[in-house]
Amino acid sequence: MTADEAWRGAGLEERATAIKVQSRRRVFVDLAPVDFKAVVAWLVTERGFTHVATVTGIDVGSEIEVIYHLAHGALVLSLRVAVSKEEPTLPSIVDLVPGATFYEREVHDLFGVAFEGNPDLSPLVLPDDWPSEIHPLRREWPADRIHRRLEGT
Repeated sequence: MTADEAWRGAGLEERATAIKVQSRRRVFVDLAPVDFKAVVAWLVTERGFTHVATVTGIDVGSEIEVIYHLAHGALVLSLRVAVSKEEPTLPSIVDLVPGATFYEREVHDLFGVAFEGNPDLSPLVLPDDWPSEIHPLRREWPADRIHRRLEGT
């Protein structure tokens, strides 16, 4: 399957807000949160994308971009979904791709994105007693501010 073949079908052309075929083996697809889970379900059942290579988060100002890198052989589809910092919520895909569990927990720890349906969003990379309002990879939490908050000053 080529990169171009991977995403064609099931109305993905209509659901995507942008599609960039970077190479024969790499495609970036931007999706609205409302379409995200349905697209992943279709990719898993119809195209065999059952492996999550990783999930990344990026603070882009007023939003957090969550990028799921789904792999099928040498082909990687990167699904990018932006969520508001005010309501950083996205449906979990652990019921479709169980390997997403730890990646979603990590993005939850570091960026504060709540993955609805993930059965365990307990801290993964941060200490258990870490303040729940501090997400260290968000722009509003530079190291000096985190240090002051943790020291109580």
